[in-house]
Amino acid sequence: MARYHGFEGSTSRRDFLKLAAAGAASASAGATWRPRKADAKPAQITFMRESSYVKEFDEHFKNVLIPRYQAETGIKIVYEIIAAGGSAVPRTVAIVESKAPVDAGWVQQEWLYREGLLDVSDIAKDVGKQQGGWYSEIEGLSVWEGKWRSVPFGNIGQCMVYRRDWFDQAGITAFPDTWEEFLEAGTKLKKAGHPYGMSMGHGFADNNSWLLPLLWGFGGQVVAKDGKTITLDSAETARAVDYVRKLYKDACLDDCVGWLDPANNKAFLTSQISCTNNAMSILISAKRDLPDMGKVTDHAPNPKGPKGRFHSFVPVTHGIFSHTPDPAAAKHFLRWLMDPKQVAAWYRSAQMYHAPFLHAYDKDEEWNKEPRFKPYQKVLETGKLVSWPAPADRRAGEVVNKWIVIDMFAKACTGTPTKTVIADGVAGLKQIYG
Repeated sequence: MARYHGFEGSTSRRDFLKLAAAGAASASAGATWRPRKADAKPAQITFMRESSYVKEFDEHFKNVLIPRYQAETGIKIVYEIIAAGGSAVPRTVAIVESKAPVDAGWVQQEWLYREGLLDVSDIAKDVGKQQGGWYSEIEGLSVWEGKWRSVPFGNIGQCMVYRRDWFDQAGITAFPDTWEEFLEAGTKLKKAGHPYGMSMGHGFADNNSWLLPLLWGFGGQVVAKDGKTITLDSAETARAVDYVRKLYKDACLDDCVGWLDPANNKAFLTSQISCTNNAMSILISAKRDLPDMGKVTDHAPNPKGPKGRFHSFVPVTHGIFSHTPDPAAAKHFLRWLMDPKQVAAWYRSAQMYHAPFLHAYDKDEEWNKEPRFKPYQKVLETGKLVSWPAPADRRAGEVVNKWIVIDMFAKACTGTPTKTVIADGVAGLKQIYG
């Protein structure tokens, strides 16, 4: 289960423009702030973040980074931790709408409130230059109208997680390289009593992270690069739908069609399924709590289709809210946090669970400590934003939050004809894109 959640709230562009204007005024007023012993320094900075699945990551921030910054600057860091499970995005939107006293933090689905985020281009550009450059795909999320509205952090990668012992028993000695081979292997495994469990319910990571790459691999797309033209109705989409229907029938556990994000973790860890698409959280749990299972759990990239191999990003970025009373102070903290003296150890504290979007970490030694985690680093090479190839704007976010594509596949699996599910998907897209 990865940490990626939706929200169906909305705020008028007029309100966001007011926020942006207020932020610009504050930026001007706070431009003279200097760290440590400066007369105008703030008493505290409030930083908001969703709790991490890897507890060592949060502990490193609380026990190492916060005390270090406070010692260096004399500024208190108030750490607001949002419980994982769906509350981070609505909390962030509420912060923007109400101008709550939060200065910066983790931002998800930032297309919902970009106008309420400060321009952090100077930080993002400097961090990129200092640490090998950014993966270009993430710029499609963080850069909007020519300005960086967030500083990328890392990707909660999604790969295939599988039981190597059960695959070996079925005579499958290498993980399937293509979607057709994946179906063949799954058919054998289900007959042997070890079905797949591929999420197709109303979650936000474990469903998108295999269904979107599968669609793209077959050559299907939802909306064109222009962000206007609906392209879902195609022969390639039809072939993808037909494939998923057969995969569900021949290779999958029946109830996976309605799973939310936690369900496949539970099913795998209780030995109900042989394979699913997930973050490295399953292996981390197995190694900690079920050591015998941990020894036989492995990872592999998504299979490739006729048009190639794809993965779907589950990105984590950091932003500064435009209404912060001291933008210069908040920017100083974020710049300090992303300095390699701080951020490198922070990444490693979570075993690279948040795969860095910075090329400086492509061959980091941390990846070699658990070789089975390496596929999550490779996700960055073939990863796309969920909107791909269209812009990551508010409309693309609505497609995700209304499960347009997910429902197309799920309905097909439960008996609705291919033409009908595609037509329903197109109708939903027209309500969003016009």
